[in-house]
Amino acid sequence: MTTSEVRQKFLDFFREKGHAIIPSASVVPENDPTVLFTTAGMQPLVPYLIGQPHPMGKRLADAQKCVRTDDIEEVGDNRHLTFFEMLGNWSLGDYFKQESITWSFEFLTDEKWLGIDPEKIYVTVFEGDEDAPRDEDSIGIWQALYQVRGINAEVGDRIRAYPKKKNWWGPAGITGPCGPDTEIFYMTGKPHDPAFGPECHQNCDCGRFVEIWNNVFMQYDKQADGSFKPLAQQNVDTGMGLERIVAVMQNVETVFETDAFQPAIEKIGELSGKTYDGNERAFRIVADHVRAATFIIGDARGVVPSNVGQGYIVRRLLRRAIREGRRLGIKDAFTHLIAEVYVGKYGSHYSELEQNLPKIIDEMKKEEEKFGKTLEKGMKELEKMLSKSSISGEDAFLLFSSYGFPLELTEEILKEKGMQVDREVFAAEFKKHQDLSRTASAGVFKGGLADNSVETTRLHTATHLLHQALRSVLGDHVMQKGSNITAERLRFDFSHPQKMTPEEIKKVEDLVNEAIKKDYPVHCEQLPVDEAKKRGAIGLFEDKYAQMGDKINVYFVGNEDKGFFSKEICGGPHVEHTGELGSFKIQKEEAVSAGVRRIKATVTG
Repeated sequence: MTTSEVRQKFLDFFREKGHAIIPSASVVPENDPTVLFTTAGMQPLVPYLIGQPHPMGKRLADAQKCVRTDDIEEVGDNRHLTFFEMLGNWSLGDYFKQESITWSFEFLTDEKWLGIDPEKIYVTVFEGDEDAPRDEDSIGIWQALYQVRGINAEVGDRIRAYPKKKNWWGPAGITGPCGPDTEIFYMTGKPHDPAFGPECHQNCDCGRFVEIWNNVFMQYDKQADGSFKPLAQQNVDTGMGLERIVAVMQNVETVFETDAFQPAIEKIGELSGKTYDGNERAFRIVADHVRAATFIIGDARGVVPSNVGQGYIVRRLLRRAIREGRRLGIKDAFTHLIAEVYVGKYGSHYSELEQNLPKIIDEMKKEEEKFGKTLEKGMKELEKMLSKSSISGEDAFLLFSSYGFPLELTEEILKEKGMQVDREVFAAEFKKHQDLSRTASAGVFKGGLADNSVETTRLHTATHLLHQALRSVLGDHVMQKGSNITAERLRFDFSHPQKMTPEEIKKVEDLVNEAIKKDYPVHCEQLPVDEAKKRGAIGLFEDKYAQMGDKINVYFVGNEDKGFFSKEICGGPHVEHTGELGSFKIQKEEAVSAGVRRIKATVTG
């Protein structure tokens, strides 16, 4: 069963169960991201999980594109990925544990769907504590399902209870929706490795059990005083990693041996003249990083390599892939050739990749050229260091962090001269660099839709006024290219070919403040795509929406009889009247990349 077949079966199954199939949100979050990239299937659905009605109803399912960057340096082992697809089904105040667990078991074990031997399915549940009781409901449902198949299902064996650390989700912030989960594991049949403890169990790290699905039951609302109250709207939020379940279906040891990666790995072998066996780590890094960069650059809200924010991550992914390619002996530009393999593999489902293929190829070629020049500079810097004295661990790290010089390359050059690098010092410097990177990116979690604070809600509405004001002053070519909101400020990226003049900035600021002063009402309508376009809404119209005839949320600012100030597709949240914004001030206007500008602004009062 191929990756495409598993994805389609999942969507078909939940369509049969009355779910609307929604398209993947952008991998670059479309408004107020709580992280640099979309990191989980639930992230784009946060507003609906906390009570906002979804235009497609209460039962939803999707395959969501995700990128996680905390583990970039871990990629190369047999399990870490930066880009992955998360399959999810959602109940927004509709069905709950009975249906969720029953359907998961049916999809996994029924011959019509995945047909996995039910004897190989093990699960975990929440054991209970002073905040919430043991999840007896989930235990009872699992026991009944197993017994129907004639399988022993005693708690503590096939069904195990664990504390919050393992079987509890949320809340996303200090307060908010949270609840127990039940995790589903596949038993591989490998013997237990005693190095991981005397007894094997679902959460043992020996590799005998692989987690394949997580069903979260949002049934509590954590209060500011630390207490837990039952939620008025109980939700189900599930996630199953596509690559991981495909590895199970194809009976392979790692995700890199599945059809998701094999064509790219074959291409790397063709380009390098090397085999995967014996060079697994380098092949995996190239295959993973180029796939992630392909999806990020090729996204409808695509990001190109740069030295800041999301662009820095793209640059880091590509340069790490290029370094490993060089180590494999690939001398010419190659990342775009592997990207073409991925577009061929995924383009039929993610049409934006095919549409943006020229951009993907161009950006990857440019980045390889730039990195080649950087490596040349690094070589000169290394020669300078050698002319003065020996190379310390700190020097080796400077070459790595500033010039992208791989430690292995530095060591090879020094070995020829009878010298070596202090790896312990290099490792200590590297660890400091990792900690700093994580601390810097942690600040991104403070803003965004997940916290739903008054400040971010006001700034979120301000981006709509700003977007329309920019179009009024600069022209209809202006379209949103990215947005990030913290409690202190908004950051808005938009298409425009040149620097704005002081007069243009003043006009935009005045238009927004005039709209605030008029205290326009703000309301949302759920409209079919054609109707939204007909009424002049702006925003990202995805091809898949048009194909499926889905409804979307459109926020209107102003009064219809006098002509709305703005009409924009959005997930919310928003203020009820623009007067709540106080006053608007543009702090900075700057370039982001070719044809894209950025405005940073605040609201006060």
